[in-house]
Amino acid sequence: MTVIDPDTRAAEWVADAEAAQAEEAEEMPLSLRLSIADALTLGNATCGFMAVYFTTTGILIPHLTGSGVETGMARHSAATAVILMLCAAVFDLFDGLVARKLRSSPMGAELDNLSDLISFGLAPAYFVLVYGMVADDAHQKVSAVAAIVVLLAVVLRLARFSCVTMKDGMFQGMPSPFGALTVVSIVLLELPFIPTLLAIIGTAWLMVSRVEYPKPRGVLAVAMLSWIVGAMALLAAWAFDAPGGAFLLQAGCALQVVLGAVIPLFATARRVNTFRDNRRESREARQAEAAQLP
Repeated sequence: MTVIDPDTRAAEWVADAEAAQAEEAEEMPLSLRLSIADALTLGNATCGFMAVYFTTTGILIPHLTGSGVETGMARHSAATAVILMLCAAVFDLFDGLVARKLRSSPMGAELDNLSDLISFGLAPAYFVLVYGMVADDAHQKVSAVAAIVVLLAVVLRLARFSCVTMKDGMFQGMPSPFGALTVVSIVLLELPFIPTLLAIIGTAWLMVSRVEYPKPRGVLAVAMLSWIVGAMALLAAWAFDAPGGAFLLQAGCALQVVLGAVIPLFATARRVNTFRDNRRESREARQAEAAQLP
């Protein structure tokens, strides 16, 4: 009869456990392994959720309870919510850059779409809804319709992005981060209700349109990041009631809205010029062929 030393048996158990763990790690599906880009994408989703949280606790609840909505609390919460959406845009910018440079997990694209839906669909749509309730309870139903339009526009845009292949370096329709920031800028401009509503619906239409927008790469990515940092500074100045902070914020929001309106015009003009050039080249080619015939 062979007697097994307890220490030897314990060592075998430890070795077997380590081997089993190593085998499980090797057999772990690639779809369950998060990359650095995925971590940035989850940061995007977190910022979007926290934007909804600050919009609720700092603006909606004080309005419903009648406590503190006229003080700086609502202004601070609105600025915090928008800054969080800007942070989400930064995460969205960098997760794509990191994914191209480093390893990207198979579920990276799905995570990106889901996070974008929270940060650039739900958060700005909810901001629009709360704006309508705070501005005038009579506009609550109309603002709810506008919020739904924004949300559905982002849903349709993200679904189309997953199905349609665009030429390299271009988006079809206004990118959802740019659209979300434009919608929020329209709200912060504090225009009359009807122009605000029309501008929000127009932005939603641009997100599902076929207007081409350049992807933020290279110099354009640096310019976009600089613009986001500048917007955060303007929001902070407005939140803390710095001298001229409100005017600077209004100017920044107006510039964002102007960019949202001008870029489609340039893109449309470029498509028209390209179409005319193609027609002219085709006509010249047919004339050349006709001249060569006997």
